[in-house]
Amino acid sequence: MASDRDILPDDVKPTNYAISLHDLPKGGDWSYNGTVDIDIEIRRETQEITLNTFELKIHSGEVSSEQGKTEGSIKASKISYDEGSRRTTFAFDQKLAQSPKAVLSIKFSGIVNSHMAGFYRSKYKPVVEAAKSVPRDDEYHYMFSTQFESSDARRAFPCFDEPNLKATFDFSIVIPEDQTALSNMPEKDVRKGSKDGTKVVSFERTPVMSTYLLAWAVGDFEYIEDFTRRKYNGKNLPVRVYTTKGLKEQGRLALESAHQVVDHFSEAYYPLPKVDLLAVHEFSHGAMENWGLITYRTTAVLYDEFASDQKYKNRVVYVVAHELAHQWFGNLVTMDWWNELWLNEGFATWVGWLAVDHLHPDWNVWGQFVTESMQMAFQLDSLRTSHPIEVPVRDALEVDQIFDHISYLKGSSVIRMLSAHLTVDTFLLGVSNYLKAHKYGNATTKDLWSALSEASGQDVNAFMEPWIRKIGFPVLTVAEEPGQISVRQSRFLTAGNVKPEEDETMWWIPLGLKTGPKAEIAKIDALTTKEDTLRDIDDSFYKLNADQTGFYRTNLPPERLQRLAKDLEKLSVQDKIGLVGDAAALMVSGDGTTSGVLAFVEGFKSETNYLVWDQVVSTMTNIRSVFADDVQVSKGLQKFTLQLVTAATDKIGWDFNQTDDYLTGRLRALLLYEAGAAGHERVVSEAKSRFSKFQNGDKDAVHPSLRSATFKIVVKQGGQEAFDAIKNVYLSTTSIDGKEIALQAMGAVQTPELAKEYLAWVFSGAVPVQDVHSASHTLGSNPKTRLALWQYIKENWSMLREKLGGNMVVLERFLRTGLSKFASFEVEKDIEAFFRDKDNKGYDRGLAVVSDTIKGNARYKENDLERVREWLKAREYSE
Repeated sequence: MASDRDILPDDVKPTNYAISLHDLPKGGDWSYNGTVDIDIEIRRETQEITLNTFELKIHSGEVSSEQGKTEGSIKASKISYDEGSRRTTFAFDQKLAQSPKAVLSIKFSGIVNSHMAGFYRSKYKPVVEAAKSVPRDDEYHYMFSTQFESSDARRAFPCFDEPNLKATFDFSIVIPEDQTALSNMPEKDVRKGSKDGTKVVSFERTPVMSTYLLAWAVGDFEYIEDFTRRKYNGKNLPVRVYTTKGLKEQGRLALESAHQVVDHFSEAYYPLPKVDLLAVHEFSHGAMENWGLITYRTTAVLYDEFASDQKYKNRVVYVVAHELAHQWFGNLVTMDWWNELWLNEGFATWVGWLAVDHLHPDWNVWGQFVTESMQMAFQLDSLRTSHPIEVPVRDALEVDQIFDHISYLKGSSVIRMLSAHLTVDTFLLGVSNYLKAHKYGNATTKDLWSALSEASGQDVNAFMEPWIRKIGFPVLTVAEEPGQISVRQSRFLTAGNVKPEEDETMWWIPLGLKTGPKAEIAKIDALTTKEDTLRDIDDSFYKLNADQTGFYRTNLPPERLQRLAKDLEKLSVQDKIGLVGDAAALMVSGDGTTSGVLAFVEGFKSETNYLVWDQVVSTMTNIRSVFADDVQVSKGLQKFTLQLVTAATDKIGWDFNQTDDYLTGRLRALLLYEAGAAGHERVVSEAKSRFSKFQNGDKDAVHPSLRSATFKIVVKQGGQEAFDAIKNVYLSTTSIDGKEIALQAMGAVQTPELAKEYLAWVFSGAVPVQDVHSASHTLGSNPKTRLALWQYIKENWSMLREKLGGNMVVLERFLRTGLSKFASFEVEKDIEAFFRDKDNKGYDRGLAVVSDTIKGNARYKENDLERVREWLKAREYSE
């Protein structure tokens, strides 16, 4: 396996880093200086040492046999850098003898960059008076923090930047006296610096861990604190939420959730003396699980009970739980190499949802998992350009693109399927044994399967191997005969037309059959062959894949689907979501029809559950998007949507009641927007009226959870004036989620001219780079503006590449989310031609997803357009 990886030479292994940073910038060139003393084991005689660096200036390097002694040290005679592999090699005039302990000492300088990777700076506008020494310019203040996963520790200090080259870390930093420094471990010592107004902050040594988990931050911070029941050295574990000054009270929800999650996992070993959560003003992802110092995008950790949209409450609790799960899954036990990233992310996703379900059983999180996580995983994994859960990764520079829905969402979906089969208790026992056996080390998928096999008495590896190592997932096609059904598995592709060589995988499929008057689960074996017949079936009612625990689609006979539409009361929320999602996917692949789906969802007019409605609305949004270019069909689908949602919308209304639960609030926001977008006159009128009052100073006129729906409706209806008004909301809002909500609403503009004005403003510097994907996603999802977005990308590619290319995660996300909604072969060819001669490394997978998705949409439109037209005509939805 190692021969398939481009990894560092193994003649030297690090055991400890002593990192010291000083001369931190206050602005200007943003440079800093540092030294690192790396305790190394020289495994064999060598004359050079190679490690990772990127955007660092190396001043010197030398090796000594004992730390702190320069006598007998050997200075590097030549220092060379390979830009392609981001490696620096220190060459020596004499051979370095094999030694169990030597010290490699390096002096270097770096940049506190603005790319949200490595050691970087975040700009923000303070809400209270800040410390005098805070770096600032005419408009913004700055905080410093780190983001090292997957391979950006090398951007901050020279290191052996691979996940299985674990070591301990000592860290110290010189900062202004009135600022705060944080790192993975508690402070060890604070002393006066050599320069006036400075102090040197040193931290305790970390446990053995990977470089990507090291973290530090410097800023004008404050915190709130709580303690867990969990003990560390006889003391309760402190949990803190840190923010820049003036924001700490918005960390209450995260704080409460964090200590409850740690207590919930209290049987598991927690090896650190603290848990710190830090809100970072600019962040490329949602959060990062740095051991003991977890960093978050502000909207993923801060929440105002009175001013925030309810949907962010769910987000904060889940993201907090996900990152805390990583303290065990990924930090204590780390995947051996990036090809097994799913061991980190799939587990943290599933365990995060498990913890949220424990804290908030009324949220129906597994219904949410099915309608959000599983459907997104299905969408990506149904493309020919998908990849297996365990995907080959040659070098660390490739890994960022597999932080995707396969590693996170398919990985967690497969774990959910397996845990349901083994039972959750048995599964967690096996996982506990796995963690104990490999703590502080690295592990593989096979190590996990072995622990689960031992706990369950089943050969887990045998039936799970295809799910991990093979691309795609199956669709189960059902045929009915009196008293029995036959089931046949085959690979599912959105594009349809599966070739024989693409359909060679034999999946283990838990059938989960619900049947009979009470919809009871029958005891039947999993499907392990290509096809099988299930006998003695009560065909008055049956439903395969109970509660959607299996990661597969089900292709039912059309008549059965219509019968189930009349038996919705027998189905769980997850079952309903699964039926709608499966029918919608089969419609796109050509195994079903749009008219069949429309007839099916008509049965949901009286549905009251938010999560089911979310799936129905998502399905209708996709159908309208694909057929948007045909005016007649588009109008008919809009009329159909309006009739579908009107009764439920009128019933739920605009006003929140004290008795409303969380899901009711989410349903209100969803239905009001969908009705308003479909032209519900009273909803549109009310949205305009409430926004007018909001503009005139009555902030209570628009409930925080209805800002998104109201703003989008107003922008869609109001042209330039409404666009300018929402832009002013963006510029003036003080709520943490307010900017994100306003930015997304501005993408509801209806003309190419406003779309281009929007994009020009976004890239003028008014919008942080972390948020630019909101513009591409909203404009790309908007049929009236997606072509203008593509035109803007072509015309401004050099600027976009320069502004977003410092962090390929940002650039890839901007392109993928903005270009995937087209349903035109011509546009797909234009995109392919434009990027053909470009260096697309870092976003090539994203472009492949765009291409495959567009071609699938175009085939679907081509196959079904006329049938949809006739169906709408026959039912008088269109003329």
